[in-house]
Amino acid sequence: MKKKATALLAATLMLGTVLVGCGNKNSSSSKGTKHTVALVTDGGGIDDKSFNQSAWKGMKAWGKQHKLSKGVNGYNYAQSNSDSDFTPNVNKLIKAKYQTIFGIGYKLAPVIDKSAKQNPKTNFAIIDDVVKGHKNVASVTFKTEQSSFLAGVAAAKTTKTKKVGFVGGIKSDVITTFEKGYIQGVHAVDPSIKVDVKYVGSFTKADVGNSLASAMYNNGEDVIFHAAGGSGSGVFTAAKDKAKNSNKVWVIGVDQDQKADGKYKGGNVTLASAVKEVGNSVKDLSNKAMKGNFPGGKVVTYSLKDKGVDLVNDNMSAATQKAVQQYKDKIINGDLKVKAE
Repeated sequence: MKKKATALLAATLMLGTVLVGCGNKNSSSSKGTKHTVALVTDGGGIDDKSFNQSAWKGMKAWGKQHKLSKGVNGYNYAQSNSDSDFTPNVNKLIKAKYQTIFGIGYKLAPVIDKSAKQNPKTNFAIIDDVVKGHKNVASVTFKTEQSSFLAGVAAAKTTKTKKVGFVGGIKSDVITTFEKGYIQGVHAVDPSIKVDVKYVGSFTKADVGNSLASAMYNNGEDVIFHAAGGSGSGVFTAAKDKAKNSNKVWVIGVDQDQKADGKYKGGNVTLASAVKEVGNSVKDLSNKAMKGNFPGGKVVTYSLKDKGVDLVNDNMSAATQKAVQQYKDKIINGDLKVKAE
């Protein structure tokens, strides 16, 4: 009896050791997959050289930081080719059990609103809009009027014709903050400078962006700031065509550093880029969600002060850069308020 009891105890201890070993292995495995995130693009793709690309870049960086791979156990994206893709894309990610889902762009707000109500255990984040009434939705906004103001300063200090332009994508509350900030910055330097404003009506029509920008350059406007997503590539094309014919014109890029977009044989037409660190916001919220600190029910705003927006110097002169820095310091210190409307 004693021998049997001893044998049973030994077997039990051995089994316990095996289970503990398995438990540690599973714990290690789950550690790498303890949180999953995904995003849904708006009409632009993850290679739009703008808003969506910045978001995807940030998500990939977050995944790399936590040694995660693209896929259901890590991070992913769903491409929307039109507005009708928003709902099925969000539903697809919910079904795949991604724990935090980002809607990239204000156009996804209605879908995020509805999905959050139906799926209270899933975290949702809407970029560039505010969705109220849900404890599982974080609304992310940016003080783009601040970086756009600096873009206006750069344009005003650079123009030789005292005529500059703005090309927007779809006219909306979000895009008009770029327009208004830009105009304020231009006129802070010189109120006599004329600012021509045009809208493409789309974020994906580069040909229309090209046509509008070409007309503006032909009209003597020598600096154009675009906030037009994929349509903005047409603005760069128009500027490069002009520059190749020895006409000195400039583009101010948007959302991420667009210096590469302005390169042509013989030079570069990108004066500066008004960056919106969408990627940083995606990383920040993904980390907070992973740690159980997801700011659901709150509006999270990123500004010049916390490096959520900025103006990147691509080809500004030293004098222009100095002026931009002076205005930047005033905004950060609270000595200058930029209106969003």
